[in-house]
Amino acid sequence: MSAAPAEILSLRRFGDDQIVTLAKLVIESAFQPIIEAATGAVFGYESLMRGFQKLGFTSPLELLDKAEEAGQLLALEHMINSRAVAAFATLPEFSTRTLFLNFDSRLVGGENAIVERLVNHLKRANIAPSSLCFELSERFDSGKMPDFSALVRELRLAGFKLAIDDFGAGFNGLKLLCDQPVDYVKIDRHFISGIDADARKRHLVRHTVNTAHVLGTRVIAEGVETEAEFQTCRDLGCDLVQGYFIARPTTHLSELQPAYPHLALNGGGHRSSATLDSILIRKQIEQLPAVRESDELESVFDLFRLNPRQAFFPVLNANGEPRGILHEYHVKEMIYHPFGRDLLKNRLYQRRISHFASPAPIADLDTPADEMLKIFAGMDGSDCVILTENMRYAGILSASSLLKIINEKQLKTAQEQNPLTGLPGNRAIRDYVQDAILDGDQPRYFCYCDFDNFKPFNDTYGFQKGDLAITLFAALLRRHFIGEEKFLGHVGGDDFFVGISGCSVDDLQTVLHRLLDDFASDVRQLYLPEHQAEGRISGHGRDGAAKDFPLMRCSIAVLGLPEGFVFSDGQAVSARIAEIKSRAKASASGLVLEALGV
Repeated sequence: MSAAPAEILSLRRFGDDQIVTLAKLVIESAFQPIIEAATGAVFGYESLMRGFQKLGFTSPLELLDKAEEAGQLLALEHMINSRAVAAFATLPEFSTRTLFLNFDSRLVGGENAIVERLVNHLKRANIAPSSLCFELSERFDSGKMPDFSALVRELRLAGFKLAIDDFGAGFNGLKLLCDQPVDYVKIDRHFISGIDADARKRHLVRHTVNTAHVLGTRVIAEGVETEAEFQTCRDLGCDLVQGYFIARPTTHLSELQPAYPHLALNGGGHRSSATLDSILIRKQIEQLPAVRESDELESVFDLFRLNPRQAFFPVLNANGEPRGILHEYHVKEMIYHPFGRDLLKNRLYQRRISHFASPAPIADLDTPADEMLKIFAGMDGSDCVILTENMRYAGILSASSLLKIINEKQLKTAQEQNPLTGLPGNRAIRDYVQDAILDGDQPRYFCYCDFDNFKPFNDTYGFQKGDLAITLFAALLRRHFIGEEKFLGHVGGDDFFVGISGCSVDDLQTVLHRLLDDFASDVRQLYLPEHQAEGRISGHGRDGAAKDFPLMRCSIAVLGLPEGFVFSDGQAVSARIAEIKSRAKASASGLVLEALGV
């Protein structure tokens, strides 16, 4: 028998009442980094149990189950978490990081001294409660625990952050997200593994992200093990990421880094350039002063008095993350009641700002304006959308500011329309492509249209006839493409763009062939009869040499993105289209269609 099994057997000879005593000898805390998807910077660490094998258990859950049977779960949890907090306090940047701790919901309804003990432990270590996030597992049905909501409220009011762990793989994660004011949703690795090649998983994760953001909750992708999974999770809007691709858990805390350079090589952000939405949002952002949830409630009274027209202020935790808003009507009774201030000074009352804060929708500064409007509308009765940059508070957008952004966007779009065709120009096309490549709910097609032999026609017949050919094509585009799922743009000159989503390849090809045939037939009528009869005209090429040219036609290069495929590199679309365009011009039909991500 090997040494390791002998060691395990010797430990298992002890009674169940010795589990905590033995655990103190072998259990260690391993930290796994959780990083900001957009920057690669470390946001915090999840504390994971190591050494349980030495006690003869195959997993941490098996050890916890045994401790619960022996009535030692509370003591074991306190020991494990205390050690994790102590290790966390030794990190040089702990004050700006978050430690994620697993919380066993079987402790609910019992002697919940673990919360009070941790609060006292944090005070001694000079760690703010907002630096700790308790992960509420879906492993057990919290819906059957009558004291669960009270415990969640107690943890939140104490300043701790809360996360739903293993979201989607347990009992009632969606119910938890609906009923409890959690800060994070950790999507179970089942949905992350192979997500880059699974349209169903991408669809589910994308909608989980959207739902969470409407509720002011951030999303963490767990178990990211490959570069493709990381890029897909980032492009789907996941705020935070953890997994082996970032870094493995380690008990050697000196190995932990403030950022991981290999992530910066993978795009480092959702958008490659500032969109019109992003520019307009940054113009309208209101940088209201914020209050900290741990502040005494009395401290905000002067803030309301000095800002009589401001009815609310954002509430942040000690790490600068939004926790909601404090509205004047939440504390009006305390402000105007004759004994309100006296009551606040009473130590028995012990009410802080966290007791009065209410949830608010949260969005990143780079969120498209239309999506932000949906987020705002999805949160009934909300006063604002709280904006963040790199997960930290950046300002707010009120309803009136959002409407200004939408109106100004429409005005800018109108101003940038091509004066000849009235179609949107290059900025609108670029923004459309950037939004479409991040939205994998339907198949999408980018069609770039370019006239062949336009220059000799323009040289022979003059600019007025050339403009007539251009307006003719724009009219054909409007006739063949109608509906909300179609986007028409004019790149400039004889170059056009059509964006389509939701249709089949066969239907698209049918419409495009009809467009090409109609244009070839209609534009032929712009030539003189003799040129029509000959099927060509004489002119000079771009090199200045005289030669004959066929009559004008249009060629179309189509790049298709299948349903579920998302990515963030708009430049890759342009590069791929350039390759397809040359083959479309050389083809007999003038139409070449290729797919990206297949």
